[in-house]
Amino acid sequence: MAIIRFIKKYTVFCVAVLAAVITSFFVPPDGEYASYFDWNTLACLFLTLAVVCALRNISFFSILARRLVRAAGNLRGLFLLLICITFIGSMLIANDMALITFLPLGYLALKAANKEKYMAYLFVLQNISANLGGMLTPFGNPQNLYLYSYFNIPTGEFCKIMLPPFLLAVGLLFLACLFVKPHKLTLDSVDSKRLHKGKTALYLALFAASLLIVFRVIPFWAGLPVIPAILLIYDREALKMVDYMLLGTFFFFFIFAGNLARIDAINELFSMLLKTDTLIFSTLSCQFISNVPTAILLSRFTGDYHALLLGVNIGGTGTLIASLASLITFNEYRAIHPGHTKKYFLLFSLVNFIFLIIMTAAARLFFI
Repeated sequence: MAIIRFIKKYTVFCVAVLAAVITSFFVPPDGEYASYFDWNTLACLFLTLAVVCALRNISFFSILARRLVRAAGNLRGLFLLLICITFIGSMLIANDMALITFLPLGYLALKAANKEKYMAYLFVLQNISANLGGMLTPFGNPQNLYLYSYFNIPTGEFCKIMLPPFLLAVGLLFLACLFVKPHKLTLDSVDSKRLHKGKTALYLALFAASLLIVFRVIPFWAGLPVIPAILLIYDREALKMVDYMLLGTFFFFFIFAGNLARIDAINELFSMLLKTDTLIFSTLSCQFISNVPTAILLSRFTGDYHALLLGVNIGGTGTLIASLASLITFNEYRAIHPGHTKKYFLLFSLVNFIFLIIMTAAARLFFI
């Protein structure tokens, strides 16, 4: 029973482990396994999660959320505000970091306004806004940064390729918010919490440092010992609260993707399919092995970076594993509403596939 409960609670983690183990039979562990991992991404995830937990513990997000509720005025306005913040945040600090930062804000804002029943829809739209908002900049999504460097794409050309789908995503997200009725918001109680100025300043400085690691201004190996050491002194509970299962999910998906790239039959199949339609195949590939592994894998078989860029960005919508950032949203929702994950999954799939179909069709007809 304990094993069954574990599998139910950490389903995506278990799938990642199983996928890694199965592919390891085809590609036995060797020295090349070490090259599979994006250690910078794993370090950034860990550090950002830890700092966000520390900010939670001093009520930073709950206080900020209440201020957002007051500023928004109504439920639709709150949705638009939170989605815009997540959308812009993904352009500046990458999609996964934007979700780690702003999902708690969405939850606390709806909780403060007694509108928690809208949580699933808000999280789904925040997830889509993070995945699609990051498409405009080379550093907005991990797959963008990889392809930008791998093909040495000029910055101006990169932005020109991604601007049309970016604008379409803005329009679709705005339309999605119109389904939310503009109910007037009232706060559940008088706000008596006050921020601890010293800890707030310290944790925001640590958060800024974690972002500098994201931008590779500070090497991850320099920040990795320092930030946890500071948290050990000021809030060791934050280190215990980190979602280590999420980190493990990323770890095992890296093994899965790395092994796939080394299986000859997979390589031959991908080479054949890419010659047919790079956009469609890359979009479909994301649905099964995620967009970052797809970008790494398919870049070896095509020089059509225009279609590949569109495919691995648009392909971040769709299934739960189409973007590893979506796992962050799923884990966050499951932690808040552990008994409602089926409802979330169904809503997530419905909305994401609507976005996927519309954006893929537009890209195929107008953007290539």
